[in-house]
Amino acid sequence: MDVGFIGLGVMGRPMALNLARAGTPLVVWNRTPGRCAPLREAGAEVAGAAAEVFDRTGTVLLMLADEAAVDAVLGRGTPDFAARVAGHTVVHMGTTSPEYSAALEDAVRRAGGAYAEVPVSGSRVPAERGHLVAMLAGDDSAVAAARPLLAPMCNKTFDCGPVPSALLMKLAVNLFLITQVTGLTEAFHFAARHGLDRRRFLDVLDAGPMASAVSRMKAPKLLDRDFTVQAAATDVLKNNRLIAEAARKAGVASPLLDVCHTLFGETVADGHGGEDMVAVLRALEARTDGPPAPPRRG
Repeated sequence: MDVGFIGLGVMGRPMALNLARAGTPLVVWNRTPGRCAPLREAGAEVAGAAAEVFDRTGTVLLMLADEAAVDAVLGRGTPDFAARVAGHTVVHMGTTSPEYSAALEDAVRRAGGAYAEVPVSGSRVPAERGHLVAMLAGDDSAVAAARPLLAPMCNKTFDCGPVPSALLMKLAVNLFLITQVTGLTEAFHFAARHGLDRRRFLDVLDAGPMASAVSRMKAPKLLDRDFTVQAAATDVLKNNRLIAEAARKAGVASPLLDVCHTLFGETVADGHGGEDMVAVLRALEARTDGPPAPPRRG
């Protein structure tokens, strides 16, 4: 049977395009129909509704923004849910709380379906290049259905055990990513405010042991003040919240994450949530410059 793909956002659309270009018989749907046009051009079939994707496919990949979006697509909490997922393999590729994923797996199994949890690490550019890293969890049948579909989207796949181990792994990876990019941005801001040549600072960084694929992707954006989205600040804030909640529930200290949480909260509150995560620079600049001086009177 054909494969379904629902959710064609910043990450989902390039992922689905890679599947279609690899020859996967694909049926797609997105809440905003205009986002389906490149998939149609790549040979995918475009469904008129989420329910139609399930009617026409056996395995459905979900790359959706949050838990509410997943529930809405699956019809969870309505009589449609059981009919929609029974006999299907649901592959949850977005980032939600581990508790939510575990509960969803139980609900899908009770309704007669199979469930795999496959969050991915990487932003828009790795998604476009098929260089994402997949973390895979679920029972044997669900894993067997999901694994062959990952190759066009991911250059590495790691088995993580039972649900929700893959999502916990993704949160651990994202904790490092968030603190790494925030640290890079703060160092760049420090260098710039001391009058250093910003390009020379980045060259020195790139020549040393701290250089990484992440720093090489984000450094040019900082230098050019290019805030076009690879990973949106709003999504980073969401991930930060999920990690913080998981840390609190386990009694794990996360002081670096907590500082980042505050900074990304300020970035989003100041209207920059739709920009790339390096827009956290704006929060650092606002803290450095302080509030504007009150107007003089008289």
